[in-house]
Amino acid sequence: MTLRQQQAPCKVALIVGAGPGISGALARRLAASGAKVAICARDGQRVAALADATGAAAFTADATDAGAVARLFVEVEERFGSPDFVLYNPSARAGGPLTELEPEAVATALAIGAFGGFLVAQQAARRMIPQGGGAIFFTGATASLKAYAGSAGFAMGKFALRALAQSAARELGPKGIHVAHFIIDGGVRSAKRPDPADAPDSTLDPDAIATVYLDTLAQHRSAWAHEIDLRPWVERF
Repeated sequence: MTLRQQQAPCKVALIVGAGPGISGALARRLAASGAKVAICARDGQRVAALADATGAAAFTADATDAGAVARLFVEVEERFGSPDFVLYNPSARAGGPLTELEPEAVATALAIGAFGGFLVAQQAARRMIPQGGGAIFFTGATASLKAYAGSAGFAMGKFALRALAQSAARELGPKGIHVAHFIIDGGVRSAKRPDPADAPDSTLDPDAIATVYLDTLAQHRSAWAHEIDLRPWVERF
């Protein structure tokens, strides 16, 4: 099935936590539509390769460092102008039994999973409020809604990110800023994680996810969606 093309309803996009999956698919679609796209990750070599593959511009920053995030937005502004669409996509796992989790690993997972989202949303909001509009999206997971045994280090960050999205939506929506949270409830397809031959479409296609993000971005403010669950048709929930 060929996914339909769509004109991107933004001029400047910033994707933080860029990788080859969801954010890579979205960056390709946005760049192809004519939007100026900035993608950011901590690994400069990885993000440079992704920029070559998507047509986006590469930036590096640690999303958990307030100064680095502030500089990132300044650098994007200097090159393209202020972003009117920002996606926070990073996550980090600290899995294992509660009694054996390393506190430092859990602190890092929390910082990447939620605190970085706050820093990015804060910088985005400071620029979008004077403009009277924009969109801030967050990528969540199954763990945003339910925490499984052994997943405390991951789920705490996703729960907190969802709370941030809810608070930001209530605060920023009346100022013309669309805040949305996406629950990715299932495995995302990749070269390393293809669908089994006997179970087609049993994982989420990154391009299909990107289509939903773009459809949400294009919504009229009289009918904004705040939270959307995405899962394969065979996924249990």
